[in-house]
Amino acid sequence: MRARLVVFPIKGKKWCFSRSVDPFAAQSPSGVTPTTLRGLWKKISSESKPINANAELLVDFISDKMNKAWVGLEKAPDGSMKNKIHGFGLKLLARVKPSEIFLKSISKEVTSVQVTYPPSLDPRLVHRRLRHIAMSGTILHKKYLIGSVTLLPLTSAFMVLPLPNIPFFWVLFRTYSHWRALQGSEKLLELISNQSNPQKPEVSDDTDESKNNNNNDKPEQKSLSPTCVLLPSEELYQLLGEASEEGLDEAMIVEICKAFDLNKIDVLKYRNLV
Repeated sequence: MRARLVVFPIKGKKWCFSRSVDPFAAQSPSGVTPTTLRGLWKKISSESKPINANAELLVDFISDKMNKAWVGLEKAPDGSMKNKIHGFGLKLLARVKPSEIFLKSISKEVTSVQVTYPPSLDPRLVHRRLRHIAMSGTILHKKYLIGSVTLLPLTSAFMVLPLPNIPFFWVLFRTYSHWRALQGSEKLLELISNQSNPQKPEVSDDTDESKNNNNNDKPEQKSLSPTCVLLPSEELYQLLGEASEEGLDEAMIVEICKAFDLNKIDVLKYRNLV
């Protein structure tokens, strides 16, 4: 599966890295992840899979349970305890860095990436920045993952209290989030670091001129590797327009998100970073 990554400057020297929303990727096939502990144990014990596959199945099971619990909080009546917990959770989620959300979007199903960027940017700089965010992600999220796992036993002690154990579930979510971001960092680094460029077919000298003329009518596509393609976009360049020194305003960001199927909330997080 190919993922389209959109890269553009959003505020000064800050760039936005976001993946276009894929409606098919958001839909998980039914029956893949068990819904009960009995079904989980049966699936793990009946199928001879490596430890990594079983661990990922367990993580998906926990993630599915957390998503269902979050939906239940979201539908709670206004003013109820569950509704207040949901509001507090939204404030905590607003503190999650957009780079982490971007890395989490690079799932294991992604086999190649198409990087869309404005022609005003140097493609080599775009590649370096992508490589930097992937390398730094592997270091940071591995460290945060270890820290979150360490805090899980400590926060579980609050289970004895007659109140919802918000610290435990938050640390559990952060553990899952850092693990996904770490997986995405490693996957992205693998995709953009593959330097085995495909061989270009040889052409005769008398067709060089006609080929150059045809290329002038199409956006220049730079293939860094079989799994990473840089594609400059005139449409993105025009949407950026003449941005002020303070960066893109919200109206411009909304237009870019509509044109390239980006999540507006995630992109605005880059804009609002201090």
